[in-house]
Amino acid sequence: MSAVKNVLKDNYNMMLLKDYLREKIKDAGFSDVEISKTPVGTRIALHVTRPGIVIGRKGSGIRELTEVLGTKFGLKNPQISVVEIAKPELSPNVMCNRLASHIERGTAFRRATMWTLQQIMENGAMGVQITISGKLRGDRSAFEKHSVGILPRAGHHAEVIVAEDIAHVKTPMGLIGIRIRIAIKEKLIPEFEFKDKSKKAKQKQKEEIIVKVTADKPVSTIKVETEAERNARTESEQIELEAKKIATLETLEEEEEKFKA
Repeated sequence: MSAVKNVLKDNYNMMLLKDYLREKIKDAGFSDVEISKTPVGTRIALHVTRPGIVIGRKGSGIRELTEVLGTKFGLKNPQISVVEIAKPELSPNVMCNRLASHIERGTAFRRATMWTLQQIMENGAMGVQITISGKLRGDRSAFEKHSVGILPRAGHHAEVIVAEDIAHVKTPMGLIGIRIRIAIKEKLIPEFEFKDKSKKAKQKQKEEIIVKVTADKPVSTIKVETEAERNARTESEQIELEAKKIATLETLEEEEEKFKA
């Protein structure tokens, strides 16, 4: 077999493996997988938001996954390691899956897109672009592109700074494609460093908004609104918590109706 066929076969197998892991450990917030071959076997690094779900009780999840990867995908002596993602909102893979889950649950695509844009930018992204295409409103296919912040489109800086991923979701109207591109500040080259002078002021203002003090509770019992999100055990619980907040967002159509009234 030629070298070209070997490359195509490896890429095809990697695509099948990612599709399987995306569905198998969906509740763990699967982001990416890295595979490297060693003389001893195959080293597999899984990047997820909740490692405990992948590991399972007393390592039962890891053992089951190791057996499947060895038999179904033909990996020799797979050795799995789990890597936790520090900021899931800056991972396009995770956010693609979350946006797809919201649309699959029946949330309006534009409302879910605006929520995803907001979550990504609030967690420190330099810029984000979300493209959603398919039968969004009627029988004809269409696409919408939403961008916020600074997002390099081409050149070396775009390759270094921007990370992207694509996901698909099945709806009663048909298949919808989602593409998210995120520019991350930490990857900026020093000469192009992005300086946000009002970062501390914005953070202080944000804390003042989300912290609620009541007269009948002492200061020690104050809790921020995001505590429920931090305690979400699975991605499904995270989606349910976000769906309640997405329902409170106002779309452009709703604002136009208010002005007409």
